[in-house]
Amino acid sequence: MPMETVIAIIAILLGVIGIAGSIIPGLPGPPVSWVGMLVLYIWGSGTHGGHPMTLTLLLVWLAITIIVSILDYTVPSYFTKVTGGSKYGGIGAGVGLIAGMIFTPIGMILGALIGAFVAELIFAKKELGASLKSALGAFLGFMCGMGLKLISAAIMMYDIILYAF
Repeated sequence: MPMETVIAIIAILLGVIGIAGSIIPGLPGPPVSWVGMLVLYIWGSGTHGGHPMTLTLLLVWLAITIIVSILDYTVPSYFTKVTGGSKYGGIGAGVGLIAGMIFTPIGMILGALIGAFVAELIFAKKELGASLKSALGAFLGFMCGMGLKLISAAIMMYDIILYAF
């Protein structure tokens, strides 16, 4: 198997792991996708229409990756605070998301919402309505962060495929 093919396969696998990592907590999605682009760039096998991948493209995606990674940590807490939530809501959303992974993506979504709600109700000792409002904020923040990661990782995957072949 030619080395260019091996490099392309490695880059594509990193792109796929990056997309999965955008959804699965604990895996750094966009950074892994960016490493896939870096692999193509370093080994020089990243060309599209005879044009090699540019350092500018790589650096722009690095900046986007850094921004998205920072937003992934700040957006959920911002949404939680805006809706009157506490840190417990954010933690509950994360725990619920992980627990819900057993039950497909719908379980992850419901798990995040239920986890935030229960945490606000029990640990923050909020009323039912306030807990629900806070849980919705934590849930929306989590979903926005996940969406940003997923979009950036998917576009990087497109670039990886574009430059790999």
